[in-house]
Amino acid sequence: MIPLSQPQCQSEKGQTETWQEQLAGAFRDVPALLAALDLDPAQAPYLLEPRSPFPLRVPRAFASLMQPGDWFDPLLLQVLPLAIESDRTPGYSEDPLRERDTNPVPGLIHKYHGRVLLIASPACAVHCRYCFRRHFPYDENTPSQADWEQALDYIRQRSDIQEVILSGGDPLALNDRRLDSLLSAINDIDHVTTLRFHSRLPVVLPARISPPFIDSLKAIDKNLVFVIHSNHPAEIGNELKGALSHLRSAGVTLLNQTVLLKGVNDDTRILESLSRRLFYAGVLPYYLHQLDRVAGAAHFELGDDKARYLHQALLETLPGYLVPRLVREDPDIPYKAPLA
Repeated sequence: MIPLSQPQCQSEKGQTETWQEQLAGAFRDVPALLAALDLDPAQAPYLLEPRSPFPLRVPRAFASLMQPGDWFDPLLLQVLPLAIESDRTPGYSEDPLRERDTNPVPGLIHKYHGRVLLIASPACAVHCRYCFRRHFPYDENTPSQADWEQALDYIRQRSDIQEVILSGGDPLALNDRRLDSLLSAINDIDHVTTLRFHSRLPVVLPARISPPFIDSLKAIDKNLVFVIHSNHPAEIGNELKGALSHLRSAGVTLLNQTVLLKGVNDDTRILESLSRRLFYAGVLPYYLHQLDRVAGAAHFELGDDKARYLHQALLETLPGYLVPRLVREDPDIPYKAPLA
């Protein structure tokens, strides 16, 4: 077992690890993760599912932020496969946002006016149990070079598309060469004015914000926006703060979106602390999402009344610029539907 206190950028031989090596060394086995956290599976207070079809994946940098010995650590609960995920819950489906209906060419989703979403990579560094794309048909949307050309042609032919959002999986799961190639191609489309990344990697694998990637960003002649995804103040460690500082140096606007999760962040003090810690790290709170009703995630859901109560409490305790917008994504509405 590799102690979690070991610096995450160092190998056992003391050599600096690349982000790819760190990603390759992520926990993919439930017993191994529990052992590293000094947790005995026989003592689990809930039923585990080590063989989930949506398997465990957790970078050690993220695991190092978890509290050893705590079965209810809020970071652990976001990634640990549970048997309850296989329960069938009315109103929950494999495609809660009906993205297949807005998937005109492989790897591209066009749902909102003026912007499209590119699935730059089907892979992600972490498997969050509430992920709304945990059942998405990535085998049909894994971008080959030909698929990228088809998606890019779609964008080139529609001058009303002003913003391209890179998502996934996670776009930063791409290697620097492929990502740089994609960024350069988008940069050459004149009517695209904004390039946005939706990424969890800065939070769970801060080493991914590497010098070559920063150099690629500095070569882009577009407005650059990064929407990171942090759900709890314990996720904001020194490594993440350093990565965010590098992004700011490249002229990137930094925003955060949070998903409300029962047992993880359904507490005013936690959400207030998260907003403040994000701001101290140079990030503005953007969205506070109600859970997308994806099959396997029902145990995380909060009712709308509780969500509104939490949001109202934030309005009463935080300055307005630190209060994220409380929203739900509805497949029948062409925008994020406000709940407060």
